[in-house]
Amino acid sequence: MKKTIIVVDDQSDLRLSAKFILENYGYNVIEAESPLHALEVIAEQPVDLMLLDMNFQYDTTSGKEGLDMLKTLKDKNYHFPVIVMTAWSTVEIAVEAIKLGAKDFIEKPWKNQRLVRIIEQQFQLGSVQLENKRLKAQRPNNEVFMLGESAAMQLVLTQARKLAVTDTPILITGENGTGKSMLAKFIHQHSARCSESYVTVNMGAIPETLFESELFGHTKGAFTDAKKDRMGRFEAAEGGSLFLDEIGTIPLNLQPKLLRVLESGEFEPVGSSKTLQAQVRLIAASNIDFQQAIAQGDFRQDLYYRINTIVLDIPPLRKRTEDILPLAQHFLAEKSQKYNKSGLFLSEQAKTALNHYDWPGNIRELSHVIERAVLLSDDNEIEITGLTDQLVLGNGGTKSNNGEIPFMTIDEAEQQLIKQALHKSQGRVIEAGELLGLGKNAIYRRIEKYQIDSKG
Repeated sequence: MKKTIIVVDDQSDLRLSAKFILENYGYNVIEAESPLHALEVIAEQPVDLMLLDMNFQYDTTSGKEGLDMLKTLKDKNYHFPVIVMTAWSTVEIAVEAIKLGAKDFIEKPWKNQRLVRIIEQQFQLGSVQLENKRLKAQRPNNEVFMLGESAAMQLVLTQARKLAVTDTPILITGENGTGKSMLAKFIHQHSARCSESYVTVNMGAIPETLFESELFGHTKGAFTDAKKDRMGRFEAAEGGSLFLDEIGTIPLNLQPKLLRVLESGEFEPVGSSKTLQAQVRLIAASNIDFQQAIAQGDFRQDLYYRINTIVLDIPPLRKRTEDILPLAQHFLAEKSQKYNKSGLFLSEQAKTALNHYDWPGNIRELSHVIERAVLLSDDNEIEITGLTDQLVLGNGGTKSNNGEIPFMTIDEAEQQLIKQALHKSQGRVIEAGELLGLGKNAIYRRIEKYQIDSKG
């Protein structure tokens, strides 16, 4: 949809010139010969930006009518950006206009490219502000829950709280599923930036061809599929925190692009020559061995030093067994509420099984195990059989708990889950898939793979 610009000036040739230039750039332009005329126009027709001359009938130098117009716009709660037009000798008036709410000024006679650039900057800034508001509105209000009764986890949380109040870059390390993303958000919520945007990026999921566009944004027409301007993650996180998850997966040839913005705070959207500033608090996370990656030439040492000012390492769940049952009880309460099931509890045998398992998938795996147990439970007491059908071992099912608990392989566990879900849904395949968090195509693929009779 075209943006509408109103040009307010008592010189018809100047209005016509501005109209000709701006319509060439795709804008809709309307004219007004005086502030009073402009007020009549905008009362009937919405506009996106105003170009306002500062002098009309009163005199040619004081700027009084332009300043009065800015006050009137403010009193009437008009929020579109205003760019004032002034002669070079009255720049002081333009400064006064900025104090009254004008967003920028341009000297007459203007250079066409500068006029267009100033207007584009205002629209881009408006898009940034709207996007930031949208991101903030999407941000959940509830505080991240970080549970850890073990001494090791208590130390991590204590350090995180102390570091949160600084703007120091933090690198969070640990195995997959240990809660690195949760700790990153915990840090943001305990920081001075907690009321600003919290933006996350999974670096491992970004195709190389979209790396710069994703992080720095792009302008319309910058490449084939760039149908409109797009804000990058650095810009979206302005004033807040930016969490770069899986930072160790960035290809070596792209690492200098990230290093530059971390060192200078400057970047350019793809297709733009305008340099922007990144005022963000950086939190990064990875499960790789950085020293090994550096030695093998897979990760730049200077980039590592830029992100690792402070390192917080989250120990795996098997090394803090005191946290297993408290976390299991927390997930049990959480999932019971989610699926509207009350009164569920773990049997003593089930607790023993949880404590004796190595948890290669860490907290994420524990959460999934409890969620599936809640989904498929028929009684209030969750027995050991209700757990072992859910456990997915990284070692192919060879582990046993002193020979007492028969763990399943990945395929065996998945088959059993599907059969239970089909039984619970009385053979309704799509409903069974929903119970397991699987879409229509995914559940049908698995039924075909394991040759399961959905009606049996």
